Amino acid sequence: MQAEALLENLDPEQREAAESLVGPTCILAGAGTGKTRTVTHRIAYGISKGYYSANRVLALTYTNRAAGELRSRLRQLGIGAVSVKTFHAAALSQLEFFWPQFAGVPAPSVLESKARLISQVADAAKIRLDAGALRDLAGEIEWRKYSMLSMDDYAQLVKSRPKVGGLSPVKNLELQQAYEDAKVKAQRVDWEDVLVLTLGMLRAEPRALAHVQQKYRFFTVDEYQDISPLQHALLDTWLGNHSDLCVVGDPNQTIYSFTGATSEFLQNFGSRYPDANVIQLTRNYRSTQQIVSFANRLTTESTLVEPLRSEGEIGLAPRMLSFATVADECAALASAIRTKLDQGVKPSDIAVLYRVNGQSEAIEHALTQAGIDYQVRGGERFFNRPEIQTAIRAVRAEAVSPSEKPLYQVVSDICRSLGWQTQQPTEKGSAREKWESLNSFLAITDELAEGSTVSDFAKELDERQRSQHEPVKAAVTLSTMHAAKGLEWDLVFVVGLTEGYLPITYANTDSEIREEQRLLYVALTRARVELTLSWARRDANSTRDREASRFLALLAPRV
Repeated sequence: MQAEALLENLDPEQREAAESLVGPTCILAGAGTGKTRTVTHRIAYGISKGYYSANRVLALTYTNRAAGELRSRLRQLGIGAVSVKTFHAAALSQLEFFWPQFAGVPAPSVLESKARLISQVADAAKIRLDAGALRDLAGEIEWRKYSMLSMDDYAQLVKSRPKVGGLSPVKNLELQQAYEDAKVKAQRVDWEDVLVLTLGMLRAEPRALAHVQQKYRFFTVDEYQDISPLQHALLDTWLGNHSDLCVVGDPNQTIYSFTGATSEFLQNFGSRYPDANVIQLTRNYRSTQQIVSFANRLTTESTLVEPLRSEGEIGLAPRMLSFATVADECAALASAIRTKLDQGVKPSDIAVLYRVNGQSEAIEHALTQAGIDYQVRGGERFFNRPEIQTAIRAVRAEAVSPSEKPLYQVVSDICRSLGWQTQQPTEKGSAREKWESLNSFLAITDELAEGSTVSDFAKELDERQRSQHEPVKAAVTLSTMHAAKGLEWDLVFVVGLTEGYLPITYANTDSEIREEQRLLYVALTRARVELTLSWARRDANSTRDREASRFLALLAPRV
């Protein structure tokens, strides 16, 4: 694609960002403003104009899914040599490359589950922790490491930290130290250690640092509002004395402070780089005018970015509903979804969002009663399903000795051999799930460029499997608000909006409350066409009434 052609379909602000090719660039990209499109076109334009060599560009993300999406978009623009990785994947590849050279042994392997090892050391200490407490303690370990605090540093402030898993500060410290000791004994590391060790190695070994800085010269960081001090220290090390850095972020979507992330680096970017080019993307192409105006009511505190303005239709006004009980709320939800499905709305265009995983049980029950298929985001991994693993092996075998058949026919033959057929089975359960997974597998071929070969498909599958870039299932999505970030649907139902859930019970400080408000903003801006909010006075497992979330008052119609 010719360089100037890459800019043709960008709006003026996106085009300005794409043309800002050297030096520090900060793109303040609101929800639905086309940030991925802008970033990929900027990289492609820079390569086409000769400013960048593709193999010297490193684009960094926080999730495997985001990395897979960015990589796929670049390939569609004819750019395949750019490295697109999560911070952890980039650090791990460097650690595994250099560790044997300097330590003489392979790099330590990464723990599959932090919670499993914590459970083992807790059992040894005769401390009983339930699944929630294990998750909380794992989160606190991550916060400590992302904040670059040693155990001694953490011990100085542990009493000021929120209580973790019901543990006293002394027991908290005891278990964290036991976890670190058990890790060393097993010669394993966790994902935060990967960042810590890579940072230490690059700082201590000039030869390794020179190699990395020679390899990567131009950096792009997505979701920069979510960067932690540890990740930023590693980024600074990679950059060295250079400032060819493009960051993209939205302070209104800062929702991971509990993991050690901070938007301060984004908000102070202009102070750190006085010559930075700062561009704001405020044209929302995702949502209707009504939805954007509604969500903007939650961003009154933002001084860094301008409010979003929708480029879409006026649309329907978002609805705010209240119910006597959670059962009533979920029954009404299921009825509304059933009506939309009967009207021809695709199930994959509908999402139900909530604050915590525990809220999904009542929703799942109501949808099951109504005969509505759903998928819980974060459930069984697509690429872990046995039929998909078998299909991938078959594709790899075909790639070794390819036939003359078109790609679609080869893949459909493989899927048929595993039980797939053109007609969806009428029965529910495992047979339907198997058909849906194989159908999604076959649908990936539609996303490849025309003329792609079986070998191309095998490479695509390897990349998607590595990045957990999973296909969309033909079902209604259930998701926590956090897990929904970066996604979008035509119809979004945001449920369970009561005090204690949003804001969550343990959000006490002003900054924690503001983060909960931003979390609701993220949830609202996932909707393209229709948005419904609801809450119920009586919780399913409670004898006391709940109050509506305080944030609903901010969203109420203004007179």
